[in-house]
Amino acid sequence: MIARARMLGVLAIILGGAVAIIGSTQPWLEVTLRSGATEALAVPGASALPLLAPLSLAALALGLALTVVARVLRYVFGVIATAIGVVLLIGSARIAIERPLDAVASVVTKATGLSGADAIADLVDSVTATAWPVVVALAGLVIALGGLWTLATAHRWRSGGRRFERDGAHASTSAPAVAASRRGEAPVASRDRAIDSWDDLSHGDDPTAR
Repeated sequence: MIARARMLGVLAIILGGAVAIIGSTQPWLEVTLRSGATEALAVPGASALPLLAPLSLAALALGLALTVVARVLRYVFGVIATAIGVVLLIGSARIAIERPLDAVASVVTKATGLSGADAIADLVDSVTATAWPVVVALAGLVIALGGLWTLATAHRWRSGGRRFERDGAHASTSAPAVAASRRGEAPVASRDRAIDSWDDLSHGDDPTAR
């Protein structure tokens, strides 16, 4: 049950971040201009919501880090993940519902060379939204729920990092003793024998002649 609690929180944050980062490359809005352009301008998610790509990558990093961090950082990362999810949810939902001109301004400016709110408003005839803003809004909701789940269950997660350190330390200290025992000799005796052999060589004696 404890492992399942951690898995649910981590997977929710990683899954939401992965969907959001994919959504940043997809067309969110299509803009038709009054200037007689025959093709609509496609506005990708990264242009419509500039914070989308960095926040999505941050969610992915947080989800991966939650598998190894200690308890205090679990709560910190849970709060950050919740905040990221809320920002993505609100920002994406606003674009899906309102289709604001500020979300298409950068693409229109790049296509026409004109900038400014009034100029953009005069150029744009219509703005239509695709399904991707809704998809990313749902991804933001999943990230936020993953963060809240982390905050609610982090105290019950097993600390894998400490166990790894203990196991690693035990293995590193016991390895020489195990190797020595397999040869049928004590580690200290083996080391003393090597020192004696070196002393014999320094005095011109051949230790292999014994």
